[in-house]
Amino acid sequence: MIHQYRNNGYNIVLDVCSGSVHVVDDVCYDVIALFEGHSLPEIISMLPQYEETRIREAYEEIECLKEAGQLFTEDAYEAYIDGFKKRDTVVKALCLHVAHDCNLACRYCFAGEGEYHGKRSLMSAEVGKKALDFLVANSGNRGNLEVDFFGGEPLMNFDVVREIVAYGRALERDHNKKFRFTLTTNGVLLNDDIMDFLNREMANVVLSCDGRQEVHDRMRPAPNGRGSYAVVMPKFRKMADLRNQERYYIRGTFTHENLDFSEDVLHFADLGFRQISVEPVVAPPDEPYAITEEDLPVIFDQYDRLAREMIRREKQGNGFTFFHYMIDLNGGPCVAKRLSGCGSGTEYLAVSPEGDLYPCHQFVGIPEFLLGNVFSGIRKREIVDEFKQCNVYAKKECRKCFARFYCSGGCAANAYQSKGSILGTYDISCELERKRVECAIMIKAALA
Repeated sequence: MIHQYRNNGYNIVLDVCSGSVHVVDDVCYDVIALFEGHSLPEIISMLPQYEETRIREAYEEIECLKEAGQLFTEDAYEAYIDGFKKRDTVVKALCLHVAHDCNLACRYCFAGEGEYHGKRSLMSAEVGKKALDFLVANSGNRGNLEVDFFGGEPLMNFDVVREIVAYGRALERDHNKKFRFTLTTNGVLLNDDIMDFLNREMANVVLSCDGRQEVHDRMRPAPNGRGSYAVVMPKFRKMADLRNQERYYIRGTFTHENLDFSEDVLHFADLGFRQISVEPVVAPPDEPYAITEEDLPVIFDQYDRLAREMIRREKQGNGFTFFHYMIDLNGGPCVAKRLSGCGSGTEYLAVSPEGDLYPCHQFVGIPEFLLGNVFSGIRKREIVDEFKQCNVYAKKECRKCFARFYCSGGCAANAYQSKGSILGTYDISCELERKRVECAIMIKAALA
């Protein structure tokens, strides 16, 4: 499969199955579009605007690239998929819901202010330690394990977080494992003591903020209705600087109500943040803040605008990282990752405050996705087997999509919410992913 597009003055050709990217002139671009299904004489007759000699040269170059496996390559992965679906898996990552409670009332929160379809609760140290025992016991020979402290707001249960981390460090010595701890916070409770602990123990910290003050305060108010930007932003700036602008993300959500989200990304960059992620909301279509198909042209223009500005700033020496434009054209993730994504339900599980196991944080509290418990283990292996089927070849929409090896089939939770099946797709998310991949590749071309 070939994907061709023009962006910011570049003619870009992506060979989907090999991952090869070519920046070409107009002649080569148009010849590639006709190469399959037409002979050279036919192509010459169909492109009278170009000199015949140049068309012949382009045709020969394309033939050489095809022989080298860099254009029009066959899909070598589909034959691999049957064995892939039957693969043995180990658990390598847990999302610990240490707090089903929150001190903010974000309007778009899928967790319902931290309650997750249930009651407000905090994880005990006993449950957290048992979760780490479960992870170690189910991780096989894997040495590096990941644990994310999540909520609600995990800092509402900070003493337990601290105790779980200490327990994990002891397990490392006893079991020859290495824990990579991460934490997501809205920042309200951050103080010097907590920052010191996070900077010492957390491999990554996600700082939740939606951008400009008016945007953040509208979507992320406190329960009393007051905005939280003025409270959290000074703490976030200090936190990012203490981490030397590394090993963190300031992470926002944009909605129908701030489609000019590139302004929020640049707001963060202008404040000095260098690791930035602003992502589209996923919401029921009847919510006023939900993104609609009619919004897509505006969003696409915002992604283009952001890409051009990132190129300009990078060339001036003050660039920053935008999560959705991170792309590795030389190596990238392994085959399994390209085919199946995050590993939810198999390699990555979420743990409720009571110790219940779910396929990921977005499924927590949905009864039909309850897998088991950290005390008794996984009981519903049929759910794990269902998640093993998630791959780019199990979804008909993915088979014809040029971005399938970059998004790996997309988010199972979003697919379930949109189509009622983890083997479906969330169409708006697919459109946005394709646009982001195009922009990310264009940035690589511009900075090469």
